Amino acid sequence: MDERKQENDFFGTERVSRILLRIAPPVMLAQLIQALYNIVDSYFVGGYSADALTALSVIFPIQLLIVALAVGTGVGVNTFMARLYAFQKKEEAEKTAGTGMVLSIITWAIFALVSGLLMRVYVMTSAKSPQAVEYAVTYGRIVCIGSLGIFLEGNWSKVHQAKGNMRLPMMAQIMGAVVNMVLDPILIFGWGPIPEMGVAGAALATIFGQFTAAILTAKGGAYKPPKAEEIKEYIIEIYKLGYPSILMQALYTAYIVLLNMILAGFSDSAVTVLGLYYKMQSFFFIPLLGLQTCIVPVLSYNYAQRSFDRCKKVMLESFLISTVFMILGFVSFVFFPNQLIGLFSESAEVFAIGRIAFPIIGSSFFSATFSLIMPVFFQAIGNGKLSVLLSLTRQIFCLLPIFWAFSLIGLNYTWLSFPISETIAGALGLLLYWRQTKVWG
Repeated sequence: MDERKQENDFFGTERVSRILLRIAPPVMLAQLIQALYNIVDSYFVGGYSADALTALSVIFPIQLLIVALAVGTGVGVNTFMARLYAFQKKEEAEKTAGTGMVLSIITWAIFALVSGLLMRVYVMTSAKSPQAVEYAVTYGRIVCIGSLGIFLEGNWSKVHQAKGNMRLPMMAQIMGAVVNMVLDPILIFGWGPIPEMGVAGAALATIFGQFTAAILTAKGGAYKPPKAEEIKEYIIEIYKLGYPSILMQALYTAYIVLLNMILAGFSDSAVTVLGLYYKMQSFFFIPLLGLQTCIVPVLSYNYAQRSFDRCKKVMLESFLISTVFMILGFVSFVFFPNQLIGLFSESAEVFAIGRIAFPIIGSSFFSATFSLIMPVFFQAIGNGKLSVLLSLTRQIFCLLPIFWAFSLIGLNYTWLSFPISETIAGALGLLLYWRQTKVWG
């Protein structure tokens, strides 16, 4: 049975719980390894220098922007391919995959050029210590200019997932993260004939890991692009379906940059605390992030088949799975903030800020179940406008102005913006979802 036939039977007729149990764990495992890498990376860099740890927090939003462009384009490829497979259009699906590869290379080239030129200007907005600035510029330029691997892997993994193959992308991401983690201490601190490279070594380890994942997903993920006269229509469809994901991640990047700018007015330690939170948050958000990846092709396929009851079933089970796992994150951030911070920093100021910030932000985890999944639902069914609206509500209309307003009162009040924003966006998402289900009948 070929992959197209497997997907047709599996996404369209299999019990929803079995679909999620089969395709979600590999994605979640890969993201677990990635989250562990982020934690290990920060651990080694924190052991090297406190300024280096601040540098990683400053560059973290730029790395998120890379993910936004790479994976967001891949999501457009994934969604459009799933629809084409639903109508037995294998050749058109493969042309979509080839177009995605071309877009990945072009996007990388533009991003590498712009980020390389503007890196110092950006870093100066979020760090004050001269040493932290130099570390951030060095790390940022290397991970941005060398990011071709993640752009290619972001497309090729989504091609495999559109065909129902979740295992190969999982293995590729795991191997990439393992390479990254093994090389981190060797390149950061030096080993044998390899000299101590500091933050440059951490950046190079990241690049080597990304290229490892790209090489492993190339077979079966790389396709020949369509002819020049055909490619435009595929580009339009890819971005029509992928732009909400790109915009969601780009907004995520933009608001972290702006939050860092506000926090830099208090201290570099405040910037460090926010960076540590987001890296550890990704570890606890694995079920949500995994489901976001998995439900897009499933929802898109069944929506194209007008199987609306199956779409609702996918959403219900996604909510239940996410809520159960989010309890772990809530408990960890609310009751054990000192232990989490102590993994990376010994700074008294970082502890003083983090022990207040982490419990407050952790209380937002339950609302985040809905505020994060609902935009993906509307993206998967082709309603990009509502997907973007929900993302804008969560990250721009709510979080930023509330965070800024509370910053005028004091640093400790700024963290309240997180649970407030997640609750507002989650409630709006549920309301719009309820309205959509009423239309379906």
